[in-house]
Amino acid sequence: MSTQKTGAIAVFGATGQQGGAVVDALLDHKARVRALVRDPQSDRAQALAARGVELAAVRADDPASLAAALAAVEGFYFMTPEANSLEEVEAEIRIGTALVDAAAEAGVPHVVFNSVFGADRERDVPHHDSKHAIEEHLRKSGLRASMVRATAFMENFTSVLAPSLEHGEIVLRMPLPEDVPLKMISVRDIGRVAAALLLDIAQAPGGAVELVGDELTGPQIAAAFGARAGLPARYEALPVSVLPNDLDRVMFREFAKAAEHPADPAVVRSIEPATLDLVEWIRATGWTAPTNAAGS
Repeated sequence: MSTQKTGAIAVFGATGQQGGAVVDALLDHKARVRALVRDPQSDRAQALAARGVELAAVRADDPASLAAALAAVEGFYFMTPEANSLEEVEAEIRIGTALVDAAAEAGVPHVVFNSVFGADRERDVPHHDSKHAIEEHLRKSGLRASMVRATAFMENFTSVLAPSLEHGEIVLRMPLPEDVPLKMISVRDIGRVAAALLLDIAQAPGGAVELVGDELTGPQIAAAFGARAGLPARYEALPVSVLPNDLDRVMFREFAKAAEHPADPAVVRSIEPATLDLVEWIRATGWTAPTNAAGS
């Protein structure tokens, strides 16, 4: 599928996981993509160039480089680094503010900011409050803006939240009460939703969308993996104290406040109809049960 836009769409964060998914989706639509990168000679940047992506060298603390990179673009997607401390919160806000100001100076027609669930208000959570501050600055900029607020990544089930195989049973453990649904989205679909907004294929209701492709409790998630493996499954809720750092502990406490973060998968699918639910994601990724089975 191609877009009628002929100008470039700028992407800040293109060498990362989420920004890379935005690039993938834009290229699928045959859009011109300009990646704003710190080092155009890096392996990741050169891999983008090999796919036809334009490269623009920028520094967030160099307004001139940002102005040159955003000149005449038809849309701009950006994300900012996670804030794990007060100092990093301040740094993230500085970066986000600089990017918004540069977009306003360049007169970018549409800006899409990759935020986080619940960033509509302050929550005393560093990673959320920094995104909230950037959202507020973007709203006040006068730019046409859309916020895409990511929830938990389904990809975490291939790494930090990967189910295990124990005594012939699939076991999933998370620091989340078993009766609390986890809102989640695939990284692929973060990119597809952002691209649809940037290309004016769809609009975010109210200028923001909480990105959720599925919403399942721990036992339901375990059952989905068990069904794929053809094995029984169980879920074990862990205390948040098992998590290695304060950011993760605070994040999972926010996940546990599901009712405070309303999100509707139907809204996401109105923007990207092919948004994956968990079962579809498991199938699409070819997930198989781990072979390092405990007790087998």
